[in-house]
Amino acid sequence: MAHLIARDPRPLQGTARLPRTRRVGVYAVGAGLWLTGGLWLVCHYLLPRPGEPGVGPHPLEPWWLTLHGAFAFAALWVLGLLWGVHVVEGWALGKRRLSGVALLSAFGLLVVSGYLLYYLGNERAREVTGIVHWGVGLVSPAVFLGHRVTLRALRALRGNRENARAA
Repeated sequence: MAHLIARDPRPLQGTARLPRTRRVGVYAVGAGLWLTGGLWLVCHYLLPRPGEPGVGPHPLEPWWLTLHGAFAFAALWVLGLLWGVHVVEGWALGKRRLSGVALLSAFGLLVVSGYLLYYLGNERAREVTGIVHWGVGLVSPAVFLGHRVTLRALRALRGNRENARAA
């Protein structure tokens, strides 16, 4: 595993925080991926289909799915970027490992299940894979927030609220 975690020989800087522009890009891709997947779910399961009920997909389903695929492609690129400039450095620092592993595991499960949804022929297997994919996808923002927001920041926020009440 050491070869997967090879890093720059420069001394550690104390943080694996991304520069603002990269963070905004990562957030934009993640938000786009989540929104397009969520909107596909809404069209597929909640919106009435025009014409005879239950016949054919909602007209917006293919558009949301196409955009979701484009964002998924961008997300794979983002994973490569993050691996090189964030994951390796964060692992070496020993910070947020548990939440990072949870986030990478969710991402990996989404990649594999998305691939299977595209290529599986068995309808029952596609149903199960789809439920896993959208279930993990829907909770992924919570997993991300669990990694992004530190316990120290939550404690500081709670302390600020208590100080404001006392004043």
